[in-house]
Amino acid sequence: MVRKAKRKESGISIIISALLIAITVLAFISFIDPGDRDQCPFGEDFEEMNPQPSSSVSIPLDRLNSPYAILIGLNDGLVVEKNSEEVIYPASLTKIMTAVVALENLPDLEKEIILTGAMFEGLHEANASMAGFQPGEKVRATDLLFGAMLPSGAECCRALATEIAGSEQDFVKIMNQKAVELGMDNTHFTNAVGLHHDNHYTTVKDVAVLLSYALQNDTFREIFTSTRHSTPSTNIHPDGITFYSTLFQELDDPQITGGELLGGKTGYTDKAGLCLASLAKVGGQEYILVTAGARGDYHTEQYNITDALMVYNSLGRN
Repeated sequence: MVRKAKRKESGISIIISALLIAITVLAFISFIDPGDRDQCPFGEDFEEMNPQPSSSVSIPLDRLNSPYAILIGLNDGLVVEKNSEEVIYPASLTKIMTAVVALENLPDLEKEIILTGAMFEGLHEANASMAGFQPGEKVRATDLLFGAMLPSGAECCRALATEIAGSEQDFVKIMNQKAVELGMDNTHFTNAVGLHHDNHYTTVKDVAVLLSYALQNDTFREIFTSTRHSTPSTNIHPDGITFYSTLFQELDDPQITGGELLGGKTGYTDKAGLCLASLAKVGGQEYILVTAGARGDYHTEQYNITDALMVYNSLGRN
């Protein structure tokens, strides 16, 4: 049974809520007759002090394949939502939190971590995405992070979790603590990979809170915006392994109208649908978009990416 965690405002979640309130107030002001503006309780300088990015921006969220979406302007304060607080299954968007917790708890990213057979148990049976490492392989923590985020390697998440907390279960406790700290009030994790579980859930708004926070970490941003990464030689792969971003593999060109798609994390399970958390720069401003629940699968058109291109191109045309 899916349950919702207790709400309590904190951190970036408060900022996003405040932005939503501000946009509502601005919308109210826009309906005030110009001749009555002097009666506005906010004062005549309110509009000059508070630009209204949403009033002139048309974002067709109602035309998306994804039933859940949120767009946030990291610089201009734009917030556009579609069922953003409805509970969803995050699939591999989970790995954003896995990477954040790992980065904040690993003092040495050059440390080699040995992958054990137990870290692979159940992953192939669950059809989990893998980076290509093998049991017994010695891998640098930084390569595990790239392996978790670019090809969405489940074994990398298990290795990071075990190294940090001793087990995936104890690592998940840290993930949930971090979610509470960030004000991700409708989020609960049961694993570090994103495998489906009825009690493993979030909202696109909470994922946006998480991604906004994560992008403040320079190492996370570097990984999130990378198109590929090659590891050095290991004891099992003498030539190393080259990872490719699951997002950029689906794009012929990251250029969008007035800007560029900078990076993203895809996700998919049967229950979650196609999901995407992405970052783009349009007109000199950075935006994040989180969508979930799009129809399709690995073998169909990637409607999560199609949706992102539609939204970001719409921004560029405004």
